[in-house]
Amino acid sequence: MTIMVFSNQVLPFNKQIKAVLIIIAVVTSIELVNLLTQRWLNQFGLLPRDINHLLGIFSSPFLHGSFSHYLSNIIPLGVFSLLMLQYGTKRFVLISLWIIFASGLLVWIFGRTAYHVGASGLIYGYFGFLLLAGFMAKKLKLILISLLVGFLYGGFIYGVLPNDRLFVSWEYHLFGFIAGLVAARYWVTEKGTAK
Repeated sequence: MTIMVFSNQVLPFNKQIKAVLIIIAVVTSIELVNLLTQRWLNQFGLLPRDINHLLGIFSSPFLHGSFSHYLSNIIPLGVFSLLMLQYGTKRFVLISLWIIFASGLLVWIFGRTAYHVGASGLIYGYFGFLLLAGFMAKKLKLILISLLVGFLYGGFIYGVLPNDRLFVSWEYHLFGFIAGLVAARYWVTEKGTAK
C-alpha cells in the first residue's frame, strides 16, 4: 500500500506507524553509513555563511555528530512525527519542509561558525508547532496533544537558550522552534483544517 503524501486526510494509525518507521529507517541508514565512514558525511553539514555549505540546509537534519547524538534525536523525532501526522500527511510534509528550510537558512545566516548537524532543528520545529497548533485548531484531540507535549517535553524550552555547550546547536533549536510556531500560525485554522 502506498502512502498518499499529499492527502489532506489523516492516515489510519497503522499507516502512520509505517510512515514513522520509514522516517526512522532513513535516518538510521544514513547514521550507519556515517558511522562506518567515520563521520565522512558530516562534511555535508551546515556551515554558516559558507556558500559551499548552503545545501547543508537540507542535508544537516539527517546527519549526526556521534552515535549518542543520533540516539538522543531518534526517539523524539519518531514521537513528534507520529503526533504531527495527526494534522494530515499533506500538512506534515509541507511543515517538515518549511521547518528544515527556515531553520536551516536562519542558522546559515546567524549561527556560530561551526558545523551544525542533527535532527534537533526539525524536532524543535515540531515541538513549537505541536505546542501551539492544538489550541489554534480548537479540536479536543489536538488540544490534548498540545497539552501532552507541553507536559512531557516542556523542558525542551531551555534548549533554545544560548549555552556554553560547544557541541550543541542551540541556534538550530531556537530557529526550529520559531519556524514551528510560524507554521502553526500559518497552516492551522479552527477545527484543524488546512489553509
